[in-house]
Amino acid sequence: MRLISCLTTSAFCLAIASALPGRSPPPFVGPPTRDTRLAQGWVDEDAKYFRKYSIPTESNVQQANQFTDEPGNDDQLGHYDIRYFKGIVSYEERTATLSHMMRAYLNFFRERGLETWIAHGTLLGWWWNGHILPWDWDVDTQVSGDTLAYMARHLNQTKHQYAGKDTESTREYLLDVNSMSWERVRGDGMNIIDARWIDTKNGLYIDITGLSETDPQTSPGIISCKNLHHYQMRDMYPMRETTFEGVPTRVPYAYDKLLVEEYQEKALTLTEYEGHIWDSETKTWIKKPAPSPNKQKEPVNWIRKLRR
Repeated sequence: MRLISCLTTSAFCLAIASALPGRSPPPFVGPPTRDTRLAQGWVDEDAKYFRKYSIPTESNVQQANQFTDEPGNDDQLGHYDIRYFKGIVSYEERTATLSHMMRAYLNFFRERGLETWIAHGTLLGWWWNGHILPWDWDVDTQVSGDTLAYMARHLNQTKHQYAGKDTESTREYLLDVNSMSWERVRGDGMNIIDARWIDTKNGLYIDITGLSETDPQTSPGIISCKNLHHYQMRDMYPMRETTFEGVPTRVPYAYDKLLVEEYQEKALTLTEYEGHIWDSETKTWIKKPAPSPNKQKEPVNWIRKLRR
């Protein structure tokens, strides 16, 4: 895995090298060509429809209801879809749910030739050991504007079954696309998530956000989501082929640069956080024993605080 180019001090570079999961950079994958998309069943009208409404104007930036509702707004209750919420799940069920959900999502998109990749704290988990960070309550992925347009017109409100090799039952997921996904600017901030992949058993979900070039005249080559994350195309493409949670996926070309910009250098060197300790021999985050009740404090997810 290559060293982070934007960091110049040799001492820090050595610290990064010692913490790396120990992989070489994944191979490159470019964006799908028009011919490839058509061969995979894409319809040009999908993209035309989406782009018609994706340029910010006063007429299409409007007030709208929030995409989905959660049973609360903290790090726990704020990461369930209220339609399927039956109560806060255990640590073990949460980590298992997110792992299966991620595998099902990545397999579904790859089998259908839909472009997606992991992002934010999920990308950070991949950087450490190719797995979801065990203290994270949801996972994040991104899609291209063309993929989002296809999802909105052909896959919205569809349910999909998954049975992994290490699970005894079939799991079901709802692909829910925001009716305001065509709005490619922040607007009132109520619809920054474009879609979700939701476990119908307990309501945990994957956040899916689309990246679009919203201002090609003044900011060519800059793509962004509605949560004010902006990326240069050269940092995103060509994508790299890799694995996450044991299944194939893609990550941005300059993944290390993007992680430092979003979370700062400490996210790549800190080996104790959120009640977990990094074990360099097994390359896993080990949960520490819970403190006594009189010393226990409400956990704060610094990854999400930094992202916001």
